[in-house]
Amino acid sequence: MVIDDNFYMHLALKEAWKYQGLTYPNPAVGCTVVGANGEILAVEAHHKAGEPHAEVNALKSAYYKLTNDNYILALHESVDIHTHLLSNHNNIFKNVTLYSTLEPCSHFGKTPSCARLISELGIKNVFVGSYDTNQKAKNGNMILQMNSCEVYTEILKKECDALLLPFQKTLDDNFVFFKWAQRLNATTDGGTISSKESRENVHAMRDVCDLLVIGGNTVRIDRPTLDARLVNGKAPDILIVSQLQEFDKTIPLFNVEGREVFIENNFSKLESYKNIMIEGSSKMFELTRDIVDYYLCYQAPSFGGQNGFEKLDDKFEILNIQKEEQDIIMWMKRI
Repeated sequence: MVIDDNFYMHLALKEAWKYQGLTYPNPAVGCTVVGANGEILAVEAHHKAGEPHAEVNALKSAYYKLTNDNYILALHESVDIHTHLLSNHNNIFKNVTLYSTLEPCSHFGKTPSCARLISELGIKNVFVGSYDTNQKAKNGNMILQMNSCEVYTEILKKECDALLLPFQKTLDDNFVFFKWAQRLNATTDGGTISSKESRENVHAMRDVCDLLVIGGNTVRIDRPTLDARLVNGKAPDILIVSQLQEFDKTIPLFNVEGREVFIENNFSKLESYKNIMIEGSSKMFELTRDIVDYYLCYQAPSFGGQNGFEKLDDKFEILNIQKEEQDIIMWMKRI
């Protein structure tokens, strides 16, 4: 049987992109576990910092599929999953192959080492997309190789590196992404545009971002809160970019406990933050061209509104596209 390594890695990538923007300060990572005959046993991702890594989630799912051991489904802490797998695997993974978009971690941080778990389960073939450059977690490939595991590197490396870029940027600098919602006629005004599921996704990103940037006119017109209430999350600090410094302080965003609100006529405040979301439309897009790494668009299946992106001549490469219940979500970079 011919095994298509790129196909299995692509599945891991597709799953990981669903959680891009949600895992900070950890990277978005995906993992596919494949059986001896090429059958897919699991495709999983890392969901949130502090929770099990992609490899652990995938091995948990694969273990259940191979054993029907219901007990593991009740385990949610990474340490508990590691312990159960190591105590009960009975060599069921000896002919399994694992594909990870990122080199498995080597250290015991908030969660145990994935590289050591894979080694101790007896997995002999691991395919890796990106190298881990994080000083605390790198060298997982070396641990695998020292434990008689064949490691094949740089599988769909370009695509895996694109997935990893937000994390890598935060290690030494910051990651800035521009988010907007639009209708089919490219309008961005006139009330709520995206679905409830999409708005929950945005709120989950606000929960983990350090700073949210927005224009002064949007604040005055929309009078937003800009919190993460739909996921019971924390509200990020706010930078309002405006030439006019006076605002009605009864606007809800000014009255969220525990946040700082800055009103500036420039973007220098971004230097003090790591994971930064910009929300806006045409004018903010033009102002931030030189500082944005990735773009995130929520495309709603509707018409309406009056104003949106006009007189722009930018082109994008789509990094990932997925469909929620109603909207289409695209991660892109400008080219």
